Amino acid sequence: MKIAVYPGSFDPITNGHLDILKRSLEVFDKVILLLAVNPAKKGVFSYPERLQIMKDAVAGLGNVEVDSTEGLTVDYCRKVGAKHIIRGLRAVTDFEYEFQLSAANHFLDEDIDMVFFMASSANSFISSSTINELAKNGADISGLVPPCVVKAYQGK
Repeated sequence: MKIAVYPGSFDPITNGHLDILKRSLEVFDKVILLLAVNPAKKGVFSYPERLQIMKDAVAGLGNVEVDSTEGLTVDYCRKVGAKHIIRGLRAVTDFEYEFQLSAANHFLDEDIDMVFFMASSANSFISSSTINELAKNGADISGLVPPCVVKAYQGK
């Protein structure tokens, strides 16, 4: 079974994230959507809120699990038997960061590969920080995020 891990802060999960997740399910037998917990970072949504939003967003998608970790993604991959880490690329600036991350992960475990999916053109401008800024200023974000995220902002 080919298992992949798709890590991120997902504050919040967007339609861009879901697009990459769905496309990765065409390549892998199982994908674990992994909330990477960084206690030093403060997000719009708490970690328990993000975890629930992620679960709601992927409800109905087969072969997807949602989990979280405070440790290194590579260590989590070893624990669950995953040999691939999924990452999305929107622009050249993403590539530079992901290239460094890939090299660091390869240093830690050369048996775990990073697999990159290009964002679709419709989602190439979407980022969680953009969503947060739009929502904070009252913009309609319903075309950019799953309905559970819109609902979660209404509770903020």
